[in-house]
Amino acid sequence: MLIRSAVFPLLLASGLVLCNSAPAAKAPAASPSATASPAAASPALKTTKPVVDQTAQTIILCYHRFVDKIRYPGTEIRPADFEAQMKALKDHGITVIGMQDFLAWKRGEKSIPPRCAIISFDDGWKSQYEVAWPIMKKYGYPLTLFIYTEGVRGGLLGGGEAITWEQLADMRDNGVDIEAHTATHQDLREGHSIMEFAAGAKKTKKKLTGPEYEQWLQNEVVAPKQLLEQRLAIKVNCFAVPFGNYNDHVKEVARNAGYEAMFTVYGQALTYNSPLDSLGRYAIEANKPKVFESAMKTIGTSTGGASAVAEVGSTNLSTQPADGDTVRTALPLIKANVSSLGQIDPGSLQMRVSGLGVVPATYDGKTGTVTYQVTQKLREKSCTVILSAKSEGKKIEAHWTFGIDETAATTSTSPSPTRKK
Repeated sequence: MLIRSAVFPLLLASGLVLCNSAPAAKAPAASPSATASPAAASPALKTTKPVVDQTAQTIILCYHRFVDKIRYPGTEIRPADFEAQMKALKDHGITVIGMQDFLAWKRGEKSIPPRCAIISFDDGWKSQYEVAWPIMKKYGYPLTLFIYTEGVRGGLLGGGEAITWEQLADMRDNGVDIEAHTATHQDLREGHSIMEFAAGAKKTKKKLTGPEYEQWLQNEVVAPKQLLEQRLAIKVNCFAVPFGNYNDHVKEVARNAGYEAMFTVYGQALTYNSPLDSLGRYAIEANKPKVFESAMKTIGTSTGGASAVAEVGSTNLSTQPADGDTVRTALPLIKANVSSLGQIDPGSLQMRVSGLGVVPATYDGKTGTVTYQVTQKLREKSCTVILSAKSEGKKIEAHWTFGIDETAATTSTSPSPTRKK
């Protein structure tokens, strides 16, 4: 429900909340490989990262309020229509997964089925607890709630149709993922008119700029995460941006607050490489039935657009520098032993170094060693290496990251890795 008006959503008490949430998330972080010193590695102790299917894709559906009689089609849907959509996912072989499983896949920690869906509910309506949740339990589907905290019963905007903290705790205890959706559900960009609320006082409309705006933004982005975590004793790592309106500054504040992912309401198929700070969801509305059809068509016909990649742990390659090491030179020697990966196609070997791109690494077929001596000083505090190759027709890839001592890197020219402590 892309609500294009800048007007703040009406109070839950009046049952007219306009809830088009959408977050933006932080930039995808490279998932660290298990660290171990090369000398300690042995065949019996080798650990390999899970094989992650990078061709899998996911859609995220976004719902709000569930009512038998539609009054506000931009945020409501009939329970029967909702259940029919949940059944359609099952009938079409689309696996419904939890949000945290999706994020673990994005981190390279686990695989997910080729075609997936995530179900999310925005705002915090009691019909999500009383009507939609029983349907989700019927199908065995996990779900995520995005809550704006002043809209919970008892908050400044939480009227009789709002969910209660007790209901949220019940859902939490039964495995429901609960995430943040601001404090008062307003456009977060500087210069836009916002409504200020105070208990027992009339709301006032004004534009905020400078330090006043920054304080308000902190209250909208950071405070809801803290409140949900403290009140429910949970970890909140996702943020849905109201109306899909945000900018780079909002993203930065969200990242600094500790959110791993941010979500919009601009539906799209999400891939392994989709940026975590702008994950689009399909907002399902009673007056736009074709949105669900479009989402189903997208996930039903997607092929992923990339070859499957098996990711292996860098410790299996006895890398130098090892993952997590710090070197005292900006011109390190980078090495990896790929002999444990089976029959390697030498022509497929490729090494990428952050800040340099593809580098002319050499391969010794007798020892199985890939080597590159950095000749152009690395200027960042850390360096990521991506080594890829084909083994028996299958693409494999390893990632590792090492640090560069900022002081030593300006004077040292010979590699001397040291383990971080």
